[in-house]
Amino acid sequence: MYSLLLQTITQVQDITEERKIVLQSLIDFIQQKVSSRQEVKLNFICTHNSRRSHLSQVWAQVAASHFNIPDVLSYSGGTEETALFPKVAETLSDQGFNIFRIAETNNPVYAIKYGDNAFPIIGFSKKYDHPFNPSFAFAAIMTCSQADAGCPFITGAEKRIPITYEDPKISDNTPWQAEVYAERSLQIASEMFYVFSKIIK
Repeated sequence: MYSLLLQTITQVQDITEERKIVLQSLIDFIQQKVSSRQEVKLNFICTHNSRRSHLSQVWAQVAASHFNIPDVLSYSGGTEETALFPKVAETLSDQGFNIFRIAETNNPVYAIKYGDNAFPIIGFSKKYDHPFNPSFAFAAIMTCSQADAGCPFITGAEKRIPITYEDPKISDNTPWQAEVYAERSLQIASEMFYVFSKIIK
């Protein structure tokens, strides 16, 4: 992994007992797949697929790589399509990722790399059932309460897991925007690293 990203990883925080309970269902899903030597398909879902779901997708993939958990495929989607919010890409870049646009449209497509030889994570806004995403045998991880309430049924999901985060959008157009986005990204990173640290290969 890139050296700056490794520095960011050293800042991961302790997880409260309350959040450990919330995260246990995701640990159980991943462990069951790893133990049976199946692909681990994770689809992180929020309303607009613009902020929290992308951060979760990226950090889950990085955590899986860090702990050498094989066959993890991390995706994201929304209940509607918008665009990856530029501050998310900027935040991840500041935290050590190499990010570049591979399609310039109203809904840009980003390649998000965490190491020179790592396959890039592809980031763009899409509905959760977009053909880019898995259609069966995946965990649907609901990262916002609106999507969790608004999507009572996710077609093809083997398991539905609510792991919600406060939207960093609340800081948009304020002096503390960068701090809030960095904090939310690190919170999600910390939780994904905790999850994958519990997986037994």
